[in-house]
Amino acid sequence: MFAAVDARVKAPFLIVETGQPVRSMRRYGGFPHWIRVAAGLEAGETVVANVERGDALPGREGFAGVIVSGSAAMVTDRADWSERSAEWLREAAHEGLPLLGICYGHQLLAHALGGEVAYNPAGRESGTVHIDLHPHAQDDPLFSALPLKFTAHATHVQTVARPPEGATVLARSAQDDCHAFRWRDRAWGVQFHPEFATHHMRGYVHARAEHLRSEGHCPGTIARNVTAAPQARKLLRRFVRHARGLHAR
Repeated sequence: MFAAVDARVKAPFLIVETGQPVRSMRRYGGFPHWIRVAAGLEAGETVVANVERGDALPGREGFAGVIVSGSAAMVTDRADWSERSAEWLREAAHEGLPLLGICYGHQLLAHALGGEVAYNPAGRESGTVHIDLHPHAQDDPLFSALPLKFTAHATHVQTVARPPEGATVLARSAQDDCHAFRWRDRAWGVQFHPEFATHHMRGYVHARAEHLRSEGHCPGTIARNVTAAPQARKLLRRFVRHARGLHAR
């Protein structure tokens, strides 16, 4: 005999783990933990699939939404685990499952949907950056409550060079013309890291100090300019609320 379904149990979110934080930051946990905390989710409200390690992605039924983490990997390397994940995400997007890709996840989602990912000709973007929303972002379910200009944390060398056909670019920075996009009405990618707090961002700047210096940047100045990014951080909770609302329909 089957147990009765408890209507109070919330549908979980799947977190697709595509990599690990830099070694010096792992004392704070992995990306799924950072994402879960910033999104306001309890441990029992998430399921984690570490695809980089070889975990198989589960069936899509029963999830309120999917969040794809960042990674030190490169989408352009076309690793087997990454390409399998892209295929899964492509099918999920076409089925209308709410999706949010972060950094690598943003690029992977764009690639999955037919966009192009490449090294950013403007170079590495690192630290607290200024994000400019396009005016039509004010009609977007996730971005509508954000100001047209806000700060966010970023660390990446690749970018969405060409968004997928049918995507709406929502935000840019001085170094990246596609910091956020929406595909149709239930899939989003953000190049910045809404799950990062200031200590995460400073830790990444210190970890990438040699790369930054070799590229003509001053890591000390970038670290000193790291500030809180509360508006960007709100995006994860907005995605959770929006996806739950869609799931309840």
